[in-house]
Amino acid sequence: MTDREILVTRLIDAPRELVFEAFTDVRHLSRWWGPDGFTTTTHTFAFTAGGEWTFVMHGPDGTDYPEWITWTEIAAPERITLLHGETAGDPNAFETTLTFTPDGTGTRVQMRTVFPTKEQRDEAAEKYHAIEGGQQTLGNLAAYVTGTGH
Repeated sequence: MTDREILVTRLIDAPRELVFEAFTDVRHLSRWWGPDGFTTTTHTFAFTAGGEWTFVMHGPDGTDYPEWITWTEIAAPERITLLHGETAGDPNAFETTLTFTPDGTGTRVQMRTVFPTKEQRDEAAEKYHAIEGGQQTLGNLAAYVTGTGH
């Protein structure tokens, strides 16, 4: 791991195809995406390589965060790579690769995020609590696909 990366992993007690499918449809994503207490409002969504998801994340304190994701690689059901920023062309956009690996009857999800610089990685970790947020996001995914939450 480099000093520009954040790595979050979680074992989810659900089959890989189901866990992967939670990313493929905005009806699924909007029900679990984001850290605890956040909700999303989607403006556009196309789950294809080169497709985009534009949305607003609503924080528990009422703050709105404009978000933009473009899917750069989709290898169902093993891997998704995306660029994530505030808007298309954001020079500070970061790349995340999600891998979905069968593990017994469950799925090990690994979320590896690479930032353009170490400073951006440190700011994401310290100011925006990206590690905890990533853990909470995967926790919300786990609750969604196992039917234990939402």
